Amino acid sequence: MRDIIALSYLGLQSTQLEDWSDLATRLLGMQQVEQSSTLHRFRMDDQVQRLIIDSASGEDLGYFGFEVADEAALQRLAARLEASGHAVTRGNGALADAREVDDLIVTHDPAGHRVELVLRPHRTTDPFVPSRPISGFRTGAQGMGHVVMNVEQVEVLLPFYRDVLGFGVSDYGLQPYGLYFFHVNGRHHSFAMVGSGKRGFHHFMVELYSLDDVGQGYDLAQLEEGRIAYTLGRHTNDFMTSFYVRTPSGFFIEYGWGGRTIDPTTWQPHETTVGPSLWGHERPFMSREMQERLREMRLNCARAGLRQPVQVIPGNFEIGQGICPWLDAELAQGRRAIA
Repeated sequence: MRDIIALSYLGLQSTQLEDWSDLATRLLGMQQVEQSSTLHRFRMDDQVQRLIIDSASGEDLGYFGFEVADEAALQRLAARLEASGHAVTRGNGALADAREVDDLIVTHDPAGHRVELVLRPHRTTDPFVPSRPISGFRTGAQGMGHVVMNVEQVEVLLPFYRDVLGFGVSDYGLQPYGLYFFHVNGRHHSFAMVGSGKRGFHHFMVELYSLDDVGQGYDLAQLEEGRIAYTLGRHTNDFMTSFYVRTPSGFFIEYGWGGRTIDPTTWQPHETTVGPSLWGHERPFMSREMQERLREMRLNCARAGLRQPVQVIPGNFEIGQGICPWLDAELAQGRRAIA
């Protein structure tokens, strides 16, 4: 088992608290659990908090919290960080209470992003109550979802996340820009870096149990002028069917279904050369030249007949007919026997 096992929570800085609450509840379906004049907090499951919006100055990522396996893992990480020259602050009781965890340490990556490594995030027996009718968020052992950062140079941060924190490289791409994807559990990636030459938050992703949750969210997002950042599409590496929305802070949220699960013990890193999406994911905010470049990559996928299996889990699919007459008959007989 890795020392870091999941993305636990995100803390964002924004002065636009009401706009964030509207997005998180009306469109995403999160449950709001605190709404003060300076702090809004949201649930996605049985964890006490997953998304925290603080009215600090600026519109950016404040911190992200990664869950560690146990107390020994927390101590090993602290020792590795200090040995590699990264300052570590032991969290005090007040900070642990604010983050709703038993313990934590705080460090910063080479680009200055605040990374919190947390022990035993608090959970509640109170049922999760989504703010709109959705089937729920796919979290559990795979954590909250994933975060993606814009960075000036991927190579500067790669040793920190791969060698010190122990993230596993899932895959990487060099065209049309440098991309590195990292896993800490079975989710294809919980963290990624885009070598865009800029510094800042690109997006975070939440995954739904039902494709219809995503489609209905897409309808809601299209009711707002300028809310859609990427149209509906499917990624080549983690197979996620998703769309992206603009947030009040300017970065994006990916809202998806059908993400790929990998086996971290046998997974081999590899370069992805076919581009980021099999189809869709038009990015109207980009330059015409970049849009055309990405579109050509998708068309090349189509010309090559590139297909990926749909990723389903128990409870969100049914076996249809049309495979072959014998199998259709066997499946029908089995259904009659169960009935």
